[in-house]
Parts: sequence; structure tokens; C-alpha cells
Amino acid sequence: MDFDHLASAGARTVNDATTGGLALDDLDAWLHDASGDARSHAHAGPSAPRRRRQWGAERPRPPLPMQEKPATTAATWLGGLAITVTVVAWGVYLVQSVVSRIIDNGIHDSRFVIQTVVYVGIMTLLLLSALMYLLARQGALYRSRTHVRVPRAEIDAFMAETRPSLTVLVPSYAEEPSVVRSTLLSAALQEYPRMRVVLLLDDPPAPTDPAALAGLVGCRALPGEITALLKEPYERFRSSLDLHEATAARGGAGPADHIRALALDFAWAGRWLRDQAAAYPRVNHADDFLADEVLGGLAGDFEITARALFAALDEGAPVPAERLSQLCRRLVWTFDATLTSFERKTYAHLPHDSNKAMNLNAYIGLMGRKVRQVETRLGIVLRDSEAPDALEFPDSDYLLTLDADSVLLREYCLRLVHHLELPGNERIAVIQTPYSAFRGASTRLERIAGATTDIQHIVHQGLSYFGATFWVGANAVIRKVALDDIVEVSYVGGQEVRRYVQDRTVIEDTESSIDLVAAGWSLLNYPERLSYSATPPDFGSLVVQRARWANGGLLIVPKFLRFVRRERKAGRRVPRSTVALRFTYMASICWASIGLVLLLAFPFDSRLLSPVVVAAALPYFLAMSADFRRLGYKRSDVLRVYAFNLILLAVNLAGTLKSLQQAAAKSKIAFARTPKVKDRTAAPALYVLAAYLIAAFSFYTLANDVMTHNWSNGAFALFNGLLTSYAIVAFIGVRNSLVDLVLGFVHWVRVPVKTPAVAAGSTGDPDWEAVLYFGPDHVGTPGGRPTVAVATVPSPRRGDTRARARS
Repeated sequence: MDFDHLASAGARTVNDATTGGLALDDLDAWLHDASGDARSHAHAGPSAPRRRRQWGAERPRPPLPMQEKPATTAATWLGGLAITVTVVAWGVYLVQSVVSRIIDNGIHDSRFVIQTVVYVGIMTLLLLSALMYLLARQGALYRSRTHVRVPRAEIDAFMAETRPSLTVLVPSYAEEPSVVRSTLLSAALQEYPRMRVVLLLDDPPAPTDPAALAGLVGCRALPGEITALLKEPYERFRSSLDLHEATAARGGAGPADHIRALALDFAWAGRWLRDQAAAYPRVNHADDFLADEVLGGLAGDFEITARALFAALDEGAPVPAERLSQLCRRLVWTFDATLTSFERKTYAHLPHDSNKAMNLNAYIGLMGRKVRQVETRLGIVLRDSEAPDALEFPDSDYLLTLDADSVLLREYCLRLVHHLELPGNERIAVIQTPYSAFRGASTRLERIAGATTDIQHIVHQGLSYFGATFWVGANAVIRKVALDDIVEVSYVGGQEVRRYVQDRTVIEDTESSIDLVAAGWSLLNYPERLSYSATPPDFGSLVVQRARWANGGLLIVPKFLRFVRRERKAGRRVPRSTVALRFTYMASICWASIGLVLLLAFPFDSRLLSPVVVAAALPYFLAMSADFRRLGYKRSDVLRVYAFNLILLAVNLAGTLKSLQQAAAKSKIAFARTPKVKDRTAAPALYVLAAYLIAAFSFYTLANDVMTHNWSNGAFALFNGLLTSYAIVAFIGVRNSLVDLVLGFVHWVRVPVKTPAVAAGSTGDPDWEAVLYFGPDHVGTPGGRPTVAVATVPSPRRGDTRARARS
């Protein structure tokens, strides 16, 4: 059934929608045809070949529900029991292994005493991590029982009176245009009034690599392409809004012709979104998610609303004119977005530090200002100006920082900003829904990495219950005045540098969380699942991501401890649970990595291993397996996650050592972007070799333990050896690992060719422009631009299979 036939009962405007009637059965038939067409053309768009799906990968399946199912009383009781068993078992083991043995045997055997202290210390820290997981999980269960979703009509009524401004910032570096397009489209289709979306391109402005240049040109064109795409529906619905609002101002019920016309508009919007979903290019499961859940999900909402309006019309039920106005605003707001782009590296005076934090800081520092471009010997700089043709960077009440590989579901911005605007929430600085993983992973490694991501969603929800929330920078809504409260201003070369988000570490959001809390602000994880993000599909890209996550936590711990001491000295209470959860979040990778290395490498006395230790750890594994089952994974995935962490042991340990190096040198490191390539990213040979060494050493330890009858340690070695071998085969791949080892050896022995440097200032007359701008003592390049201390970034090569860090 064609839409023109459906619309024979009404035209595109309210004034023309007065002829004829429309049966609800006709609408249902038309919507069914539209949905069928979308499904039949689901792959009609231009698509590249998909990644071959591995055996044991995840089958395509719908995403998890937006709202968590409330936990049962039995689940909360069992969660409390798990915490109790862990604490009691640890206490029993401590008394059994330390106190009783020392009392019975004395301290004559110093070697055994040292082993006891080290082993008990390791197990205490590992059990602390397990206990904090159980505690955060319990908090998430409690929150699931108390959360009540706000009705959409209440939000619409609130936003009709209060419309705080929102700017979405999408930092991007060397991303594929197709990846960025998904993110921008999901942001632009948020049902929020007059939203601005700014793509912060951090690529070199003039790359020499053809692939990098093509990608940059493609990303630059995205704001214009999406604006043109949304123009038709926006203009259609905007033409009707004035009349709906005029009718609402008079009060009472809306006329039948207004209801009919609005229903037709919702049906048209649903069909338009279905058409976009059918034409959307699908290369991977992330594209499927954008087409089915973002475009298709929004279309489904509009179609249900159209049915409801026609049902009210058929029954002759009065619909308040104010509600009709709110629904029309929803259509207008959905397609009302201003998209632009900004490139900080175009301007010489802005910070060029190679990290995401300074990309955000450069733009946030310009918000609320009018500037003009000025050509100098340094390059193009921006100067404040009140001229009519000055460039304006509008200020905003709220900011949404959105990673270029993340996707938002409908109502994300609307619900989170509404929550921030409620009375009593004035001191919440950051609100977010921790992102989940796209379902339908094409590789075994991506499936398990996604499982750990979904588990972290539970953990973060529990952190909010205990007031220990951390900002997750992938999709956070931030109150702008909170950032103004923690900004640090410095001057480099006479140019002002404003740091709203700390860039001392590559986990900039974690350190900024402590800054906000120290300034009297709070953070919150909204208890719904409204955002998704990409997960590395191969070991090489996973190494880059997890190495970044493992670095920086230790550097932030001293700042947090100083905050706790200051608060307690001032007489303000900081709950122990909050301190323990935050401390574990930042430092657990360190002690877990070191502890596991010691357990693998050192043959501890068999008397130290007790069934009580196993009993203390058992609730953690049982609870996590139950969580995996609840999230749609397998209970046995708890063993796969353990194997997954074994091959990442060297990565986490390297991140810990890098943190210590940074602390000693007081230096910063470059932000390493997670590669996204069509084939795979080669892993550093050292990390691949470390996985083989862990497996080999485990079996070597097993052989020695069998000869010395150290059965408990031998069983642990056998367990680790088997799981590491499984992880090498399932997650890295034997063939891929051998290729990576060979590539690593070749890169190690190959000597790079160095181009001779040209001596600056050796000949020629002085550059008069440089002298007048920089001063007489400036040393520049003869006859050319002066040498300027500005950080540069090498041109990224899209599609390269080597992991590339920003340097």
C-alpha cells in the first residue's frame, strides 16, 4: 500500500487534512508493508564483504533490553550471602594459615614465613577485587529494584517549559568515515531541541598518505551530508508545529483533523526511517545495530504513536491540544540538529598534544566566544572579536562527549538531561549510561571482550549505588558549569591553554572524576542501557585498547587519597565502601597482574593452599557466571574470561610499569587509538610471545610439581596451562600468532633509513617576518617558516594492519 494512498485522507499540512476518513486497519496494513519492505531490502545498500564469522562466535541476536529486569528477592539474598561467604572464608583462612601455623610452629623457618606473608598478601588483594565486584554487583541489584522509568509525556511537558542547550562533541582521529557516520547519525536523531553536533577532527590537516587524505575528506563531508539528509523531514514537520502550538495555547481538546494530520506525519516519519534503514550500508554487526535499533527502533516508536493517534480518532476520544503540540515537537526535535566540524590542528595557537583530552579542551575553551582568524608567522590563530563576520562558538548548558565508535539509542539525551534538571540533582556534574557491546560478534575474541564490557555495565551501575561513580568518556552528559569549576589555566608560549579534562594520563575521564568529586560535584550512572560501543575483534586491536586502560590508574591514586584525607580532616564523612571501590577501580589491575605473575612463576609451599581459599573465591566465579547467563552469554564463559585475562597478563603488566615510569619521569604519553581495520591488526610480538611463555612455563611447572609431589601447585599450573593454550588457539590463532612473531622479528632487526637533517640558520639572510613576530633572537629556517615548538602527529594510514599509536 503506497503512502500516497494512505494520505488520501489528509495532506502534508494541517489545513489540508480535513477530507475523508482513515481506517486503523489501513494504517496497520501499510505499516506492515513498510516493515516488510525494510526487511526485504535490509542489505540493499552498498556493502563491502563482511568479516568471516568464526566458529564459536556469537550469532546475531537482539540487544539487551533498555531497562534492567528488577532483581528478585532471592537474587539479592544470594548476593548478600556471596559477600558474607567471601569475607568469612578469608578470615578463616587468615587465622588458619597465619595465626595458627605461626603459633604452632613458631618462626624458625624464615623461608616459609616469607612465603606465607607474600602468598597471603596476594590472596588478600585478589579476594579484595572479588569482594568489590560482589559489592558493586549487589548495588546494581538494589538499583534495578528501585528504578522507575519516567513516562514520556512527563518529559515532554517538562521540556516544553525548560529547554537547556546541549552540544555533542565527537572527537575523532583517523577514523573511517563509515564509523563516524554511524555515530553522528545516532546523535543527530536524538529527540532533543536545537541540538548542536560538532565533529572534532584530530587528523593532520594536510596528510600526505592518499588513504588518510581520502578518509579525512570523507569525514569533513559528513556534517553536510547528514544535514542534507534530515532537511526534508525537518521542513515537513516544522511547517505544522506553529499551528499545533497556536491551538495548544487556546487549551482544550485538539480537533480531529489535527489528530489525523499528526498521525499521518508520524506514519510518514516511520516510513522515511524504514527507507533509510533499508538503504543503510551493512558491513558488520555495528552497522546492523545502527540500521535495526537506531533507525528501525525510532521508526517503530513513531509507528506505534501513529497507531495510537488513529485509535483515539476512531474511538472519538479527546486528545489534549497541548499533548498534540508536544508530539509534533517530538517530530521536529528528532530531525532538528546543527552539524559542524572543527579541526584544532588548523590553528597554531591551540594545543596540539596527541590525546583526546586536549582535542576536547581546545574546543571547550572556545565555547561562548566570538573570534576571527589572523594569519601570523606561527600560522593561523584565533583572536577575540566583536565584528559582524566573526566566528561564533555558542556556549551550552550541557555537553555530551561521544566517542567516534559509539552509538546512542533514542531518548538518551532527553532522559539524561531531564534527570539532571530535576530538583535535588543540581550538583550532579556527569550522568551517563555505561556502554554495552554490540551483539552478534563475528570472532570468538570479540564475543568474550563484549562479555567483559557488559559485565562492566553492571559494575558501574553498582558503583553509583555506593557513590563511587567514575566518568566513562565514551558517552557522558556533562554539566558545563562543572567543567568551568575544575578548569586549569596555563600559558605556553604566551598562549592560554585551558584544561577542563585532565590529560596527564590516557584514561583522562578517570582523573577528571576525582577532580569533580574534590570540587563538591557528584557523578551518576543512569540505570538503563541506552548506549553501545565497538569492541576490538582481534588480538592486535585489543592489545592497544587494554594497554591504554591499564595505564594511568596508579598515577591517580595519590590524588584520590589526598582528597580522602582532606575530607576526613575537615570532618566530612567519606564512606569506606566508596573509598574501597574507587581504590580498587584504579589500582586492581596493578596488584592483579603482579600477583598472578608471582603465582604462576613461584612454586609456593603446598601447605599455603587451602580449600578455604577456594571457598572464598567460589562466590565470585558463581556470581559472574550467573551474570553472564543473565546477559545472554554462557555460564562457562567465566572460564573463557579467565583464559582471556591470562593472555592479557603481559599487556596489563606493561601498563602498570608504564604508569610507574610516568610517575618517575613526570611525563605524559601519547593517546593510542584502537585500530579499526577490515582484516586484522597485527599484535606486538612481545605480547604474543608472552602468551606462549605462560603456557610453556605452566606445563614446565606442572612437570616439576609432579616430581616433587606438590599436587596443589601442580593442579593450578595445569589449569593455567590448559586455559592459556585454549586462549592462544581460540583468541589469537596459531597462524596469526606465528605471523605476528615473524613481523615483530623483522621490525626488530630492520634499521630504519634516516633522512639527513638540514641545518637551520647556517646560511642566508634573516627572515624579516620571523624577526618582527618572534623577536631578534629567534632562530628560524632561512627563507622559510620559523621552527615552532608545536607537537605534530604522523599521518595515519587507514587500513594498515599494524597497530599505530598517536605520537
